[in-house]
Amino acid sequence: MPTTPACPQCTLENTYPDGSNFVCADCGFEWPQAVAAADDEDNAVVQDSNGQVLQDGDAVVLIKDLKVKGSSTVLKQGTKVKSIRLVGGDHEVDCKMDGGSFMLKACFLKKA
Repeated sequence: MPTTPACPQCTLENTYPDGSNFVCADCGFEWPQAVAAADDEDNAVVQDSNGQVLQDGDAVVLIKDLKVKGSSTVLKQGTKVKSIRLVGGDHEVDCKMDGGSFMLKACFLKKA
């Protein structure tokens, strides 16, 4: 059963979908459903391979060798990456290492 988000104006939960908008029955405020879906995506929790929640600035370790697309470079297992940055999309982690700047999937990382 999908739940509707609380009203961003009055913060009450008496809301309902109406066409492509959500409507608050208490204050009458309307906002598009697409904005609510984007907010949920921005607040998504990123977890490492062990289920630990990752945050900006964390240090992580690679759990397997990763080949870099379009290059002969290989990121070795056990490499520690400091000060990660979480971003949206398929590759959730943005980081800098000796070989350059990389975007990695969180399933290949564990929190250090």
